[in-house]
Parts: sequence; structure tokens; C-alpha cells
Amino acid sequence: MTDAGTATIDPALFRETLGHYPTGVAVVTAVSETGIPEGMVVGTFTSVSLDPPLIAFFPAKGSRSFARFRDAATFCINVLAADQEPLCRRLATGGAAKFDGVRWRPGPLGSPVLDGAVSWIECTFEDVREAGDHYIVLGRVQELGVARSTLPLLFFQGGYGKFSTGSFIAAPDPELIQAAQLAETIRSEVEDLSAAFAVGCSVLVKIGSDAVQVLTASGGRASETVPLGHRQPIIPPLGAVFMANAAPSEIEGWLQRAPDNSRDRRTLHGRLLDVVRNRGYSLLAAEPELLRRHQAVLTEFERSDRLPRQERDVRQATADLVDLFCPDLVAGRRYDLASIVVPVPTTADLPPMALRMTGMPKSAPTEQVETWIRGLRRVAAAPAMVGTSG
Repeated sequence: MTDAGTATIDPALFRETLGHYPTGVAVVTAVSETGIPEGMVVGTFTSVSLDPPLIAFFPAKGSRSFARFRDAATFCINVLAADQEPLCRRLATGGAAKFDGVRWRPGPLGSPVLDGAVSWIECTFEDVREAGDHYIVLGRVQELGVARSTLPLLFFQGGYGKFSTGSFIAAPDPELIQAAQLAETIRSEVEDLSAAFAVGCSVLVKIGSDAVQVLTASGGRASETVPLGHRQPIIPPLGAVFMANAAPSEIEGWLQRAPDNSRDRRTLHGRLLDVVRNRGYSLLAAEPELLRRHQAVLTEFERSDRLPRQERDVRQATADLVDLFCPDLVAGRRYDLASIVVPVPTTADLPPMALRMTGMPKSAPTEQVETWIRGLRRVAAAPAMVGTSG
């Protein structure tokens, strides 16, 4: 048996094995005692403690870059963005001129903060300890900030890359293509309905946990701003029309996508789902501020490559619409509505589909809302939609 204390590890195997663990890429910057900006690329950066706030990085003992700023008063961790690979390669080289042409600004304590970095953390040296052929450098966090909320640069198996996140534009998918072809068979009916009421009408299909727009008509008004193939996460209370006939496991997944999965909130979402089942449609009342907030976080979600933090914002902004969802229709009242959605009764071999109306005029009487619902149901029940998809 090999003595664990004296075992010899093949360096190539060591690198290959640990190379299967992806790491973020950061640049540690500082101003040397001579006043020259210095920096080194590290893939071994980590948070250590919240109280006190400590981080660490692990330079090799033989690192000339680290030696040039080890005596600096402060240093800054710059988390690189996925589009900063050229900057990373430049700063990974040796030489005194590697900062030539690199754009940066002094942090609050004077350390270089690189332009375009995702975030920066300025620290004072807390401790430097030897650990084999490396140092463990502990830094006490003094200042920090997120400069650009975007995907970070990753290092994996000797190469650079980034997260592959879901896109807001749906990729080709057999179910999606089939649903889009089926929607095309009622294009004229959708366009006629849109023109008759001067509203927007669109056909949606549920793919995974997203609603994907596969057909749209604008009723002669301005062009639809949401493109075909656009995805929107289905988060309670939205998407109840798709859940009306879903399996219990699928409904459970929908409920769990809500930011608040407490018993009271699950009960509320379950009650709203029953309302949609019984009525055969869903309504969303128009409350401008909440709807603007919802659209804003969806837009930010898309622009940021669907980052987890933005996804949490989308979940919360969607959950905030719950009081606007499925108001009762009362004779003699008037309604400002953001959308009406009815299910499309397709066959079991197709994904769930729905027909949505948007852009309705304000202060619509109950009778007008009911007329819109009947029009949507008539188009959704077109023989081309409920026939076999063979």
C-alpha cells in the first residue's frame, strides 16, 4: 500500500483531473511602490469569510508579477467578463509593458479597476501564507461593486469560455416547428380577429417551462414588438392556461417556480388555477406600474443572458402580478385589461397551445370583454387546430 504522506502524484494527471472543474477568471491589480500598475491573471480566487469580509487568491511562489506588488498597500480583484478574453491573454503575459493601452481607473483606495470588468473587489492585505509551491493571500475587503452585470469569463480544461444560458429566442425544436405549422393554418382567422377588434393577437406554445410566441397579428396598429420565437418563463400566476389539463408533476414544477413556495402562496396559485379551469380563460388586469416593472425585468433578463440574479427578479416581478390575475367579470363594471388568454384544444401529441389577445382599449364594459373572449374561443376551436396532427 502506498503511504498517503509520501505518495507521488503525476503532475500531468493532477492538472488534467482538476482541469475538469471550471473556474472564473480574475485579474489581481495593484500599484507598485514605484507607482506602476501591476497585475496578474488568476483562476484561483475565492471568497473566504463574510464576517470579517475576506477573500483569497493563490499565486505561485515563483510569480514575478506577484513579487512586483506584494508590498503594495492595497490590491483589487477584477472579475473578467466573457468578452474580455483578449485582455486576459494580454495581462497573462510577462513584461513591464503589459498595461500599455489597457483602460483602467483608480479604485477608492487607488488600485486599478479594469474597464469592462464584471465586478471589482478592493482589499488590503490581511495575511500571506506559504502553501506548498504557492502562497495563500488573504485580503480584507474594503470596497467593492458590480460594474457590468453580464456573463463572466471561465477557464476550463486549458481553454476559455462562458456559460451557455437559455436564449429568449427559441431554438428549432420538433414540437415547436409542428406547433408553428399548425398555427399557420389559422393565420387568416387570427388576423381577422385582430383586425376586427383592432387588438393584438398571438398564438403561444408551451415548450419546457417557457411560453413561445409562434404567430402574431397586430390589428393594423404598430408592429408587434415581441418577435416570433420569443420565450417568456412560465411562472405563477402566469401560464395557468397551460396548466389547466397538465399532469400533477408538471403543475408541481410550475408552482415551485414561484419565488414564494409557502403553503399560503401555493394555495392561492392553486385556487387561481381552478378559476382558469372552470372559466376556460385567464384575464390579466392592467396596472401600468407593475406591468412596466415586469417588462423591464424581462428585458434586462434577456440582455444579461438570463443570469440567475435577473431570473430571480423575473420571478418576483411575475409573482407581483397575482392581484391582477383573473378578476371577476361583473355586469355593469368596466375593465382595463392587459391580456386575455384562452387554451387551444389540440391533440395529445402536441405541446399545449394558447391564443392571447393584447392591446385592448381601456375601460371596456363587461359585455365587450365577453365578446373578446367569445372571439378568441371561436378561433381557438377552429377545425384545423383540433383535428389530428398526423
